[in-house]
Amino acid sequence: MSEPDAALLRQLQTRFEQHPQRHPGLAWVAVAERLQARPALLQTLQAMEASGGEPDLVVLNGALGVCDCAAESPSGRRSLCYDRAAREGRKQNPPAGSALEQAEALGATLLDESQYRALQQLGAFDRKTSSWLLTPPELRALGGALFGDRRYERVFTYHNGADAYYAARGFRAWVPL
Repeated sequence: MSEPDAALLRQLQTRFEQHPQRHPGLAWVAVAERLQARPALLQTLQAMEASGGEPDLVVLNGALGVCDCAAESPSGRRSLCYDRAAREGRKQNPPAGSALEQAEALGATLLDESQYRALQQLGAFDRKTSSWLLTPPELRALGGALFGDRRYERVFTYHNGADAYYAARGFRAWVPL
């Protein structure tokens, strides 16, 4: 195993042990074996970590996966519109990228609304930022996209034009295990 992979696994183990409520009943040894068996997943996790995501193992709606658990939307993945069509359709001041394109490049997806609400049960996330959410095709076809945040100790889901982008809006990556 390479030294960067070993360092990443040590970081993940530390985070795993600090937040047992995110993955009740799981043992690190079993998780580490699953991670080591998937080199492409380790690359994804390296990229999530490098962009400020603080990935951790979580159980969301009964599914085990890795999700960005940074308190705020990952700092290295903000100022993005929702998807490629929105980015290419924006005539003035287009953003440098889109959430769906970056998630795909990472080897991940965005959290959907249900997963985002489940994540918020495990901690308080996006108190100062917001995160794009996987948007149902029928809503996206109308030009919109969903995002969520936590304000006033409540979790909110909103809509915006898919071509909108803000310095405080990014996305949380999700990789099922």
